[in-house]
Parts: sequence; C-alpha cells; structure tokens
Amino acid sequence: MKANTTEIANNKRALHEYTILETIEAGVELKGTEVKSVRNGKINLRDAFARVENGQCLLYNCDIQPYDKASWGQHEPRRIRRLLMHKKEIQHLFGVCQVKGNSLVALRAYWKGSRMKIELGVGKGKVASDKREDLKKKEADREISREISRFNRR
Repeated sequence: MKANTTEIANNKRALHEYTILETIEAGVELKGTEVKSVRNGKINLRDAFARVENGQCLLYNCDIQPYDKASWGQHEPRRIRRLLMHKKEIQHLFGVCQVKGNSLVALRAYWKGSRMKIELGVGKGKVASDKREDLKKKEADREISREISRFNRR
C-alpha cells in the first residue's frame, strides 16, 4: 500500500473463498451522502462482487449504510454502483470473466487522495481441500515465527 492511500474496508472472506489470480484498481461513482457515510467508515464489502454488463463494470452488494445527518436526499444502502475504469480494462475483465469458474470480487476499499477506490480481484473459487491446505500452511508459518522469536529472545 502506498503512502497516500488510507484503507477503509477489507474483504477477508474473499481471500478465504477464492484464489486471487490478478488485481485491478477501479474508481467508484458515489452520491454525496455515500461519500459522507464512507468517511465515517460505514461500508461493508463482505458479499461485494462486480460484473461487466453493456460495456460497463458494475459493483453489486457493496453495503454503504445511510448517512445519519442527511436531510432529505438519502441513498439506497445496497444499490448497484458503477465502477470507473478505462475501456481497455473493462474489455480485459470481460474476457477474463468469461472463463468458467472466474469471478470479480471486491477485495478492499481505500482512499487514494480524495477519491475512493476499490481493488477488484479476479478469483477462482477454492474447494474445501484448498482451504484446508491454506489453513495448514498458515499454522505452519505461525509456528515458524514463534520458534524464531523464541530463539531470538535468548
């Protein structure tokens, strides 16, 4: 992560459910109350995913809670939001998503300067055995780091 970026939300579940093949950055088209709500940290990416439809990339199930202090113009929490990307990037994602088993998953949301960005990952779904292997590897890494820290304390 670069120095001028501030992370807002993270989707840990996506990293557990999918093997991420590549990542891409996209801007998000937001309304005023959505920006205020995101600045307060009221965003959830748990089930968020993207699709390429009619030459546009759209973000689904990104939950941005309503802004408490809005007077009259409130937004829908789970509305479909347009992702801002170059045409070539959208065409590339469309081609990649046509492969069976691939999907576009929202990995994290962050501020880049004054603009909100979403990091999308092209993911291939994991089977239960892959998930178990990841857990075993994570546990082994944890044990190794414990042993190294225990050795260094002496």
